[in-house]
Amino acid sequence: MEIFAVTPEGLGLQAIGGFAQRVEAMGYDGLFVPDAVHDGLLMALQALAHTRRIKVGISVLVAPPRSPMNVALAAWDLQKFSGGRFELGLGTQIRQNVEGRYSARWLPPAAAMREYVGALRAIFRSFRSGARLEYVGEHYRFTRLQPFFNPGPIDAPDVPIMLGAVGPKMLALAGEVADGLHAHPTNTSGRYLREVVLPRLGAGAAKRDASVPAPLVCACTLVATGPDAATVARERERLAGMLGFLFSTPAYWPSLQMFGWPALGEQLLQLTRQGQWQQMRNLLTDPVLDEFLVCATYDELPDALASRYAGLAGRITLSAPEHSADDAAHARAIHAIRRRVAAAAQGGAHAPSAASGSACASR
Repeated sequence: MEIFAVTPEGLGLQAIGGFAQRVEAMGYDGLFVPDAVHDGLLMALQALAHTRRIKVGISVLVAPPRSPMNVALAAWDLQKFSGGRFELGLGTQIRQNVEGRYSARWLPPAAAMREYVGALRAIFRSFRSGARLEYVGEHYRFTRLQPFFNPGPIDAPDVPIMLGAVGPKMLALAGEVADGLHAHPTNTSGRYLREVVLPRLGAGAAKRDASVPAPLVCACTLVATGPDAATVARERERLAGMLGFLFSTPAYWPSLQMFGWPALGEQLLQLTRQGQWQQMRNLLTDPVLDEFLVCATYDELPDALASRYAGLAGRITLSAPEHSADDAAHARAIHAIRRRVAAAAQGGAHAPSAASGSACASR
C-alpha cells in the first residue's frame, strides 16, 4: 500500500518546497497538492523541484475551466522535468462554481470528463509519436497540432490520470478510463468502499481492455493521529469541523443515507445557510465520527488503518505533523503501517482482525 501526504490548503508556493522535502524525508511514497487556494500545477512544480524520490500528484485539478491542451502541455513538462514522478488528478465542480467562480462553460460532468480524458490521451500520443492529432467529441475537438507546437517525446512514461469521483456515473467512468480513483473523504468508510465504491468502479473496469491494469483506489482518508492521546483529540476536533462542512453538500449525502443518518445533511446545510458554522460540530455524534474518521496514536495507527483498508485501497493519505519535532515518530509510524498492511493483505499471523482497528472512540 502506498502512503501519500496531503498538503494543507493554505500552504503556498513559498512553503511547499520545504514541506515536500519533509514529506520525502519521512518516507512517504508521494505527496498530493491541492488545486484550490493556490494553482495545483504550480504547486506540483515546486514540490517536484525540491524532491528526488516521491511522486507528486494533484488532488484534484479542476478540469472544466482549463483546456485539455493547456493541461496536457503542463503535465507533459512536469512529467519530463521530474523523470516520471508526476501524477495528474482531475475533478469536476458544481455548476455554480464552474460558471460563477471560473466564468467557464458548464458541461454534463461524466460525459464531458470522458471526453476530457480521451482528449488528453490523444494529445499525449501525438506528443510522443508526432502522429496527426485527431480527437473529435461532442464537447471537445482537437484537430490541429503543428510540429512547431508539439513538445515531442519524453524519456518517461505517459502521465497517469486519476479521477476524483463521488456519484455512480463518475465512479463507473473512473473504472473504465482512468488509471485510478481518488475516493472522496466522505466515501472512505470501509463499508461504503466495499458496498458502493468498489462495485461501481468495478462495473466500469469491466469495460476496459483486459491488458490494461485495474485502476488504483486511493482512499483520501481523514486521519487524526499524533504521538499521544491529547494530540489525537485535538486533531479529531479539527477534522470533525471539516467533516461537518463536507456533509453540508448534498452530493455527499448518499454515505449518510447508507448509515441511517439522512436528516444530518439537511441539518448541516440549513446551518450553512444561516451562517451558523460553529454549530455544525454539535450535530456530529461519536457514531458518525467513528465511521468517517480514523483516530489513533502513532502506535495504534498501523492496526487502525490495516483493519479498515487492507484489501480495499492501494493507497491511503495522511496529514504530516504540524510540528517537525514529531517527524521522526511519524516516520516510524509510516514504516509500521506498511508492514502491518502487508501482513493483513497476506493473511499473516500478525494481521489485525476486521474488528481491531482504532476508530474514533471518544477520548
